[in-house]
Amino acid sequence: MPPSFALVDCNNFYASCERVFDPSLRHVPVIVLSNNDGCVIARSEESKALGISMGAPFHEVRGIVHRHGVRVFSSNFPLYGDMSRRVMATLADFTPHMEIYSIDEAFLDLSGMPGRDLADYARCIRETVRKWTGIPVSIGIAPTKTLAKIANRTAKKDAKWNGVFDMRNPSLQGEILHRIAIEDVWGIAGRLGLQLRDAGMDTAGRLRDAHLPSLRRRFGVVIARICQELRGVSCLPLDRVETPRKQILASRAFGTRVTEYQDMAEAVASHAARAAEKLRSQGSTAGAVMTFIRTSPFTIRDAWYQNTTLASLPSPSQDTAILISAALAGLKRIFRKGYRYQKAGVLLLDLTRCGPTQGDLFTPSDPAREDRSRRLMRTMDAVNRRMGRGTVFHAAQGVNGRWRMKAGNLSPAYTTRWSDLPRAR
Repeated sequence: MPPSFALVDCNNFYASCERVFDPSLRHVPVIVLSNNDGCVIARSEESKALGISMGAPFHEVRGIVHRHGVRVFSSNFPLYGDMSRRVMATLADFTPHMEIYSIDEAFLDLSGMPGRDLADYARCIRETVRKWTGIPVSIGIAPTKTLAKIANRTAKKDAKWNGVFDMRNPSLQGEILHRIAIEDVWGIAGRLGLQLRDAGMDTAGRLRDAHLPSLRRRFGVVIARICQELRGVSCLPLDRVETPRKQILASRAFGTRVTEYQDMAEAVASHAARAAEKLRSQGSTAGAVMTFIRTSPFTIRDAWYQNTTLASLPSPSQDTAILISAALAGLKRIFRKGYRYQKAGVLLLDLTRCGPTQGDLFTPSDPAREDRSRRLMRTMDAVNRRMGRGTVFHAAQGVNGRWRMKAGNLSPAYTTRWSDLPRAR
């Protein structure tokens, strides 16, 4: 039996998350802004119809916002992350094998379901996700992941399919592929798209019909694999195991320029704590901590300065206190008075899986202390998961947060903070 993949993609995900908890937003143009309320990163269909483009600086669309009553929201990533987990947990009930591709996309393996109409099954999935989470999704079904991406695009953009498009029929594939621009094929970036266009392959259909050996010689195995996928030959199995990251970065631009060391130290400590949280969530330890600071490269009235420092740890650790201490030690070496800093960050390097490690020859190990550290970190993470991020934190992170991002239109943390839980009336 040939494989069958379904790509489930949440529609206008960030905007849809805001609408779940505020019914007044339905059928109203909505946009969500990036960090520091800089650029548009999500749009409802009504906002797209007004001509607001993805990535547009907010100041450029402010006139449209005022004229048409567009509702504007600062990015609420804790809310979006929690809603994503709810959607993915719902999808997991419909298949034994699933690959979470991004915060709002997942591939489902629907192979081996004899006697089932997969389009009807997808409509059931779609209705269940909407009923259980409030998030609308589109679903594309096809024999390969690349075709499932195209099927999903068709389901989303063509209203006649009502959010579900089954593209397993070969004749239907040919009809659709010749309408898909080569740059819209999954895995083909802008420069590669130009090269393929120069070679006469301006649509997905023409890439599919290309001479495979010649394609492989000229463009390599990756494009040859995409060609095979477009022909219905599955070359990309589901990635069922999340690959641990080799580096973990925590960084944000400041809401206002930072000039004082104490404010900078609080920001760096907060970034180190966030990075440590990510580190523990994937079961890793870090052997080195990089700290960096910089002024804005885009303003001429401020003097330019940037610097980076790297600190190696005596033994790999995932303890927030140890990582904060290393990051702050690095900050002391590179901070200079007299500059207006725009950004800082912490990068964890030399990541390894938790387990026995080779310690420093001149630093005796202390198993009892290491065990206390692990138990303390588990307790902190459990409290913050249950009560909301930042419920328990290190004093070095500060409480004033003058450096924090601008978020002038932030919605409540409806699902991750007790005080913001919606109330039924």
